[in-house]
Amino acid sequence: MKHLHFIAIFSMLLVSACGVFTQTPEEKQRSAQIIRERLDSRTYTIDVDYMVPLRGNSRMVDSFSITVDGDILNSHLPYFGAAQNVSYGGGNALSFKEQMSGYSDTGFVGDRRNIVIHVKTKEDIFVYNITVFDNGSADIKVNCHNRDDISYRGNLRTRDAE
Repeated sequence: MKHLHFIAIFSMLLVSACGVFTQTPEEKQRSAQIIRERLDSRTYTIDVDYMVPLRGNSRMVDSFSITVDGDILNSHLPYFGAAQNVSYGGGNALSFKEQMSGYSDTGFVGDRRNIVIHVKTKEDIFVYNITVFDNGSADIKVNCHNRDDISYRGNLRTRDAE
């Protein structure tokens, strides 16, 4: 009997939570507009919450992001993988603030927008392939010259940090 009571309470909480996360069509449209404006201005942050290394297990991560501000990429991402020809101790990997050597943007095609960023640091050459969906979710694949490639998932920040 206690088990059935627990299931009933859990079901009610689940149903009420689903209502909290649904957006009206107007809210979805406004959110998509904010995403487009941020990407068009080349001033945006993608907060990363999941990483997928080439080798090893995928894992949840917290407090990591990339920020594009004009021609500057501020990358603060964790790195797990094999490295070839890097400085002793592994160097800074994907934590740097550098000027981009290339930036291309397809604009929205269907429900997604593909962005490619090229960056050269003192340690490596990186190509960030970013796919941003109209709901704000984002996939980032980083190709490295001296390290294994790695992928991330996250969301484009639609509100300024408080």
